[in-house]
Amino acid sequence: MDRLLQAFLWRFFRRGNLEVETASGARLRAGDGTGTPVAIKVRDKAAQWRLLLNPQLAVGELFMDGRLEVTRGTIYDFLALGMTAIASGNHPRFLDHLEHARTWIRRFHQLNNPRRAKRNVHHHYDLDGRLYALFLDADRQYSCAYFEHQGQSLDDAQLAKKRHIAAKLLVEPGARVLDIGCGWGGMALYLAERCGAHVLGVTLSQEQLAEARGRAVERRLNDRVTFRLQDYRAIEERFDRIVSVGMFEHVGVAYYDAFFKQAAKLLSEEGVMLLHSIGRTDGPGATNPWIQKYIFPGGYIPALSEVLPAIQRAGLIVTDVEVLRLHYAETLRHWRERFMARREEAKALFDERFCRMWEFYLAASEGSFRFHSQNVFQIQLVKRQDAVPLTRDYIAKREAALRQADAEVVRLRLAGE
Repeated sequence: MDRLLQAFLWRFFRRGNLEVETASGARLRAGDGTGTPVAIKVRDKAAQWRLLLNPQLAVGELFMDGRLEVTRGTIYDFLALGMTAIASGNHPRFLDHLEHARTWIRRFHQLNNPRRAKRNVHHHYDLDGRLYALFLDADRQYSCAYFEHQGQSLDDAQLAKKRHIAAKLLVEPGARVLDIGCGWGGMALYLAERCGAHVLGVTLSQEQLAEARGRAVERRLNDRVTFRLQDYRAIEERFDRIVSVGMFEHVGVAYYDAFFKQAAKLLSEEGVMLLHSIGRTDGPGATNPWIQKYIFPGGYIPALSEVLPAIQRAGLIVTDVEVLRLHYAETLRHWRERFMARREEAKALFDERFCRMWEFYLAASEGSFRFHSQNVFQIQLVKRQDAVPLTRDYIAKREAALRQADAEVVRLRLAGE
């Protein structure tokens, strides 16, 4: 078996510096010896077979169970080696066949009717809220931040993300805004507080709903912000603006037409919508099996080629597309480092296996944005060609005005202390 594993390693890892200690105690090497040394230990023969037959699922499961141990470097370092190898095309062909098979059956995993969608959200977002407080920013923005310059803090970059989106939405005082997938309410509260909007935020998470409502009361914005436990398909009001940040990844391929037709129905004739979603650069595919099983059941990262036809069929017009490339990699780096710094607190909330799962999730996600085919796209949508200005100058101007308002709020808070 060690010889078979060695052949696999030589085929897979052409570059890098990897050592694998097998269940029999043999030490196998792979790569060209360059870069940061990484070493792992596989603790039993059954684990070795699983690595050979289905590495995309097995690596995460074995790491969670302690049957694959990183003895030099971190799990992120090991995953970075593997993702770099896949990106360079060195991986065995049977992995492509597995990917094609998963793509064929992906609609089965994404049957996100209202009942199943709520269950999927509960799986991830209704965990103990203290977990998310360990690694997110103070506003609990659980989506890609927008880093305006190198070295910007996570909190500042998440605030910049909200500014950037608000500028593209062209929100005016008194505007009626819908936030689909509002999370813990940060975006909705920002649009109400800074832009003077009246916002409805909808979520399927009980934990998020309670937190968002509490924050609205605490900031005395509950007269302008309403939060509901509601599926986007059940909304009936009309809105001047619609925003959705980090929710579209949970819609599912079979429901893209329904999503955009509902958005078109809810959006006023002069309205503007901004969709912020993770996307893939290499065309349609399938969700990683480990992520599908343990982190985001029913989730899928779409390619633009899958999204744009549904937008067109809904009668909406694309007026702007921006691709944020490494912003999410940096966001996840911050989350991973913050989580690892408070890992013992997470272990007290859950257990060691959960911490290994979460560590793997954050590391694998960061690697997929840094070395693989994932990025974030922001799509601005309208019903009328003249709903937004002819040039993009307005985005920077509105961001500058919002930045000044943000700074003023900070000054007032400091003075109040």
